[in-house]
Amino acid sequence: MATLQPFQNEADSITIGELTIENRLDQLELYGSLAISRDQTGLQLALELKGLIDEAVRHLQSVADLPAVIELKPTDSVDNPFK
Repeated sequence: MATLQPFQNEADSITIGELTIENRLDQLELYGSLAISRDQTGLQLALELKGLIDEAVRHLQSVADLPAVIELKPTDSVDNPFK
């Protein structure tokens, strides 16, 4: 099972199925798709996603001064080397 410590850095990224989860200090970014089938493989994917969400919830609940809303930092961009 892939591991990611939510909100701990700007570098970690994991993939569950075709769903990518990118770690940021201010948010988790999820994109792609995830099909959870009614079989052992689907169960494993569901448990992996649940573990990540549970860890994110634990972290958020542990922050004593969690703000109501934050202003998200824009994602760094790089120049297209093919231009």
